Amino acid sequence: MPTPLASIPNRCYPKDMAAHSDNLRGALMMAGAMTAFTINDAFLKLLSDAMPLFQTLLLRGLVTSVFMVGLCLRMGLAGVRVSRRDQTQILLRTVAEAGAAWFFITALFHLDFANVAAIMQSLPLTITLAGALFLGESVGWRRWAAILVGFAGVMLIVKPGGDGFTIHSVYVLASVACVTLRDIMARQVSAQVPSILVATVAAVGVTFFAAVGSLFVEWKPVTAGAAGALLGSSLFVFGGYILSVLSMRVGDISFVAPFRYTGLVVALPVGALLFGTFPDGLTLIGAAIVVATGLFTLYRERVARLARG
Repeated sequence: MPTPLASIPNRCYPKDMAAHSDNLRGALMMAGAMTAFTINDAFLKLLSDAMPLFQTLLLRGLVTSVFMVGLCLRMGLAGVRVSRRDQTQILLRTVAEAGAAWFFITALFHLDFANVAAIMQSLPLTITLAGALFLGESVGWRRWAAILVGFAGVMLIVKPGGDGFTIHSVYVLASVACVTLRDIMARQVSAQVPSILVATVAAVGVTFFAAVGSLFVEWKPVTAGAAGALLGSSLFVFGGYILSVLSMRVGDISFVAPFRYTGLVVALPVGALLFGTFPDGLTLIGAAIVVATGLFTLYRERVARLARG
């Protein structure tokens, strides 16, 4: 009877193959998450003329929260104990999540779909910057240079002072700031707290925020088309939440993280096909600069991690 591969001594490649497989699964999950989030954004953009923002956020949030809470109950997380410190961090993260949702969707309702997605690709740079400034993480001069070049790319997309620059362009940048704060708060939460529980609290918190805001707007009837778009948005954002959580639990983060840029690759054809818009030359150049500097930042982070042993 042949000897099982795993029992053969002095063989390193089974472990290497397993690591490679984990990285591949993590990368596919991250690509799937970014694709799901981008399609969710497209559904929301389709709803921009059908109903007001807070109505959209509330109805989508109710469906998504039911899915998320149901998953937590199925996983037996209802009785998980969370320390007072972690409760504070989760609360702050939820407030940042609500701010990010409001700024992002408001901008999405008024700006070109692909342009919004391009600006959001600056997140790896802003998170690296925030980690250095607020968490004391080491950032060498190469990564500082990459951050500065990346923000120059963002300026090419936003075009401050140009005809296309509006308050909603600022809203996208505010959304980036809120998401950065959200992720910084997430890093402060103890590892013992399940990620899906943190995401569920955020989903419920955003829904509550939308419920309060919806009291001050005039609701519109929900047509069959709008109901379909809402359901699609809810399903895809739920899938994005789950895949993004799973992707961070599988494989090396430095390998998985660059696949966040899948969102921009998906956003360009979706924007062209559904909304008849395509970024101009400066926007594409700016997006390329942001993605390139983001990838370089992730590469330098991996180099620094290997140097630390």
